[in-house]
Amino acid sequence: MTLLEEKRTAAPPRPASPSRGAVTLRDLGLGIRFAAAGGREGWIRTLLTAVGVGLGVALLLLASSVPHLLDERNAREQARSQARIADSPDANATKSDSSVLRINTTTEYRDRTVAGYLMRPDGSTPVLPPGLDRFPAPDTMAVSPALRELLAEPGNELLRERLPYEITGTIGDAGLRSPNELLYYAGSDTLTPAAGGHRIAAYGDDRQGDPLPPLLLVLVIMVCVVLLAPVAIFIATAVRFGGDRRDRRLAALRLVGADIRTTRRIAAGEALFGALLGLLFGLVFFLVGRQFVGAVEIWDVSVFPADLAPDLRLATLIAVAVPLTAVLVTLVAMRSVVIEPLGVVRRGRDRGRRLWWRLPVPLAGLAVLALWGRVEEYAPVNPFPITAGAVLVLFGLALLLPWLVEACVNRLRGGPVPWQLATRRLQLSSGAASRAVSGVTVAVAGAIALQMLFASMNADFNRMTGQDPTRAQFAGYSEDVTGEAATSAIEQFRATKGVEVVIGSVAAYASRPGVFADEDVQPTTTLTVGTCGTLRELARIDACEDGDTFVVHPPGDKDMTAWVDETARKGKEVEIGYGNKLVRWTLPADSPTVQGRKDPMGDIHYGIMATTGAIDAGKLPGATITVQIRVDRSVPDVAEYVRNTAAKVDPGMRFVTLDSVERDRQYASIQTGLQVGASAVLLLIAASMLVSQLEQLRERRRLLSVLVAFGTRRSTLSWSVLWQTAVPVVLGLGVAIAGGLGLGATLTWLTGKQVADWWLFWPMAGVGGGLIVLVTLLSLPPLWRMMRPDGLRTE
Repeated sequence: MTLLEEKRTAAPPRPASPSRGAVTLRDLGLGIRFAAAGGREGWIRTLLTAVGVGLGVALLLLASSVPHLLDERNAREQARSQARIADSPDANATKSDSSVLRINTTTEYRDRTVAGYLMRPDGSTPVLPPGLDRFPAPDTMAVSPALRELLAEPGNELLRERLPYEITGTIGDAGLRSPNELLYYAGSDTLTPAAGGHRIAAYGDDRQGDPLPPLLLVLVIMVCVVLLAPVAIFIATAVRFGGDRRDRRLAALRLVGADIRTTRRIAAGEALFGALLGLLFGLVFFLVGRQFVGAVEIWDVSVFPADLAPDLRLATLIAVAVPLTAVLVTLVAMRSVVIEPLGVVRRGRDRGRRLWWRLPVPLAGLAVLALWGRVEEYAPVNPFPITAGAVLVLFGLALLLPWLVEACVNRLRGGPVPWQLATRRLQLSSGAASRAVSGVTVAVAGAIALQMLFASMNADFNRMTGQDPTRAQFAGYSEDVTGEAATSAIEQFRATKGVEVVIGSVAAYASRPGVFADEDVQPTTTLTVGTCGTLRELARIDACEDGDTFVVHPPGDKDMTAWVDETARKGKEVEIGYGNKLVRWTLPADSPTVQGRKDPMGDIHYGIMATTGAIDAGKLPGATITVQIRVDRSVPDVAEYVRNTAAKVDPGMRFVTLDSVERDRQYASIQTGLQVGASAVLLLIAASMLVSQLEQLRERRRLLSVLVAFGTRRSTLSWSVLWQTAVPVVLGLGVAIAGGLGLGATLTWLTGKQVADWWLFWPMAGVGGGLIVLVTLLSLPPLWRMMRPDGLRTE
């Protein structure tokens, strides 16, 4: 045979086999095609996955916007802060054509703060606060949009009476912290430095705020972990929606020749498409929701839509992590499934889930916290062991839940028909129920731990003020109300509707006359003038008539007592006032000596006390007015009547509500942030459980139709859905309570505190119960629709 003939008879060459990368891309593309063009069933499953992932992505984008939101709020706050306040004794020393006299007139109205400033320009080009395009004229004001709406609402006549200025302008967004902030700037032509006005030359304060104390930093770290951990679990759960139906379709692919690796790559492609579509949905949810966020106020917090801008690095991390998580979760889930050409076999169903590898995860988290998470009061906090330990504990609880649900439901026997239907369904597929509840478990456990931590730190950030709200509920202090106006102001408060008692006094400085060396200090004390009723609230006085005077010693303070006696010499003169405005007055020789006592504000009074008949309070130079008021709480809006009187007496009066406890502002803001975030996470969890429940009902649509066709009552199936939701949630709450108490106790120990209350879990347990009822009620309409006979149709 010739060489040419051998070449002609030789077998044709085999085509080159595709590379492994090409095969992987081909199979992933096939999975994407199944998800995108797999008919109505495929689209429903893809849509459920995309909606679930989208909700989680939207919340992650919201969380990634928090740094930008805080930066923008702080920038606006600093931009409108007053700069270069003139406190010189010479009030005109810093006066210029652009300087402004300003006094803070902030008030409260029905538990809401109305911030305000009364301003007077010194020249023709006064500096303007951010958000204003022109300076308000005298007796006019520029208001925030929220305050304009509040003033226009019926029933707010008391607030309009307190702010009697004509509205001539609106404060722009650049001058507001949030859309719902109540703020005004009013013009005046009578404000003076003597009336409490401060002269400012510019706006803007670039000084950095104080750093968070270590305890508050621990709280911030835990808030972030507790709010974001359920979101991660929710996304991991969403990508497994419709897993049983997907596995049956993959079994059909095995029948036509696909191998195990091919089916896994196809499943990964389906999950990847659902996750990418979920990213798109999440972006849409975020962008649409951002347009309405300005009209939403949660726990007195609102934000501008423009402030919700995700950090680019965090957004990129979300865009990469979510699809990657979807693929990894799908591949890990398929390790427990054997997909054969003739069906699907679940591995490990006979042997059950193992505890030996689940329990060490939360224990390892507690160990990390105990070994490296110790918090010292004045030492910098290392956030990594605290974050890692808390994450391990919370995710460990999510790992323990499937084992516990399976172990418990496998022992359930008998009972009513709805109970048997529910328990049998849980016995056949406890994994899906556990996944749906794992978000509740993590969220509740984290909330319990945080509540314990907050309670243990309560004493550090909630200071006892010493005020006594039972004796007086309000107090005011003014340096501008002097002379006859001081006594008139006290009478105005007494005549106010709802006022029962006014502890009103006029105070001035009383000094010992004489010439003193430079190194000597002139003995000085306080002269307080009031009625006998008022003086009895300030000192332990038995007998008192108009015209009496008293020398009052501070109880338990010998040094101050001697100082008072040096000044208040009975039968001798004292000088009242300061500077060049002085008057002399003789202290009666028969003035009794009494002990001072705390007033309702918690201050101890001492010095010289005189009734209104002993000295004319209207002629005291440099006198100030102090009022402490007890009201009848049964009178509607009694607080607003009192505040209106204070605004008439002196718009710049420092007027406060007495409270026995004062909360730290940073501590309160963190707690508010937790409440806002927890509200959003709970809504997400409810949506997660509802979507998961609807997905399970869709998988059982034919079975439900068969049961109804055989005569099963709809109420029976409805009750079975309730029990099917309730059993995993109750078990999840048990795990959450135990894990939350353990994590909370560990964190409390790390901060050097003690557990204040072991029963803080009851409110969160109630929230879990409420979720059961809510999800069941929302799933009943789809359940009844799936019970129709047309569910028996097949293709």
